[in-house]
Amino acid sequence: MNKTLRFLAVPTLALGALALSGAPAMAHDGADHYQSTLGQINGSSATGTITVDVTGNQAHAVLKVSGLAPTFMDAPYPHVQHIHGGAQGVCPAPSADKDGDQVISTTEGAPGYGGIVTTLSTSGDTSPAAGLDLKVAGQGASYTVDRTFELNAETKAALQAGTAVVVVHGLDPATLSPAGQAAKSDLVPELPLAATSPALCGTLTAGQMKMPAGGADTGVAQENGGTDAGALALGGGLVLAAAAGSTYLVRRRTAGSAA
Repeated sequence: MNKTLRFLAVPTLALGALALSGAPAMAHDGADHYQSTLGQINGSSATGTITVDVTGNQAHAVLKVSGLAPTFMDAPYPHVQHIHGGAQGVCPAPSADKDGDQVISTTEGAPGYGGIVTTLSTSGDTSPAAGLDLKVAGQGASYTVDRTFELNAETKAALQAGTAVVVVHGLDPATLSPAGQAAKSDLVPELPLAATSPALCGTLTAGQMKMPAGGADTGVAQENGGTDAGALALGGGLVLAAAAGSTYLVRRRTAGSAA
């Protein structure tokens, strides 16, 4: 009888083990992933998101923004944008406005987010040297920057430390206070303060790896950390429980027959 019970239990246990072994491992694509939803600064009505995937010294950044100031001097507004680092890793609070003009300038925000470590240019140079190059700035109210570039050590260190902050610059002068409208840029005195002041800001935080999903890629990172592996493992546990139950049932029936 004991031998018969063993034969009944073994196939079910084997099925449970098969379910567990068939669960896909948490495959890692070899990249580190960072992301941020950008917040508004200085009365901006814009929105934006960014993802940065790092593999070795290569970074793939996708920045999407909308609702920025659309024009400047009858042309598409050139919005420069950067990854800042080396400071607190935060976006500035209203109290960062030290001169009372009701505008947080780039310099006033620097204690929170630091200096430029990467320029998120639309093409070409991504070093801090390209930080004010309007020819490679984003253009107009809405645009996407999608490119791969070599990551420098300063940016990589800031990402790993959680102190990398993305800032998109360029405000509509008409939305500023009279003092802000009259002020000159703290970075390029030939330009108004609005041209170089922050409009969007967000700290890049480590995120989940990109997981394939059914249908077309929506570009939205999955928030749920669960996987099919968990379901399969649960199924395996249920099979093992069923094995124990079936063994108990056989014993009961056998005992009843013997009685």
